[in-house]
Amino acid sequence: MYWQDEGYLLSKNNYDENSIIIEVFTLEHGKYSGIVYGGNSKKNKKNFQIGNKMLLNWKSKGENRMGYFNVELIKAISPMFFNDKIKSISLLSASTILKILLPERQVNEIIYKSFEDLIERIYLENWIKYYIFWELSLFKDLGFEVRIPRNDNLNTETNINITINDKIFKIPKFILKKNGENAANQEIKEALAFNKNLLIENFIYPNKLKFPISRNILEKYYN
Repeated sequence: MYWQDEGYLLSKNNYDENSIIIEVFTLEHGKYSGIVYGGNSKKNKKNFQIGNKMLLNWKSKGENRMGYFNVELIKAISPMFFNDKIKSISLLSASTILKILLPERQVNEIIYKSFEDLIERIYLENWIKYYIFWELSLFKDLGFEVRIPRNDNLNTETNINITINDKIFKIPKFILKKNGENAANQEIKEALAFNKNLLIENFIYPNKLKFPISRNILEKYYN
């Protein structure tokens, strides 16, 4: 079997001294994994940074067997944020969330385009707002939508809550207003914590997944 596609690097692990196994999120084939021979060499390893965009040629002797990739770098995205720790960790967080939540080999162009849009917006000044609403959009695309009640007076102190698994969670004003302009760190942290609870209650606990360390680190930046 053979196919060619574009995609983003979600994870990598050593396979042997000179090779790696990568997991990628592709436009037309969904999340795929495969071996990259020579991917751990001094010449090539710099290309395999989480979040980088790649042209992927995948080959395998059978549909259900482990294949291998020939890879060309399309855009080195991760190195652009090496001098910005919080943006670097947000890119790692988003990539890891996709890695653990996306089903294998299931095409989802909507989520792919949404992730691509997020990457473009990380360059913007108010990028954290887009990250927070990207998470909510991802949850919706995966089957869980936060239905925010209508409220014509969001400036009051009245709490607006939702119940998940018999637990009550307050919807942050940051999310209710859908506007993160000039938001204080506390408001951003509340929104990130709210999303974390949604992730845990609807995906992590039910599927016995490990919560991404990078996502916890991102939240701690707003203490």
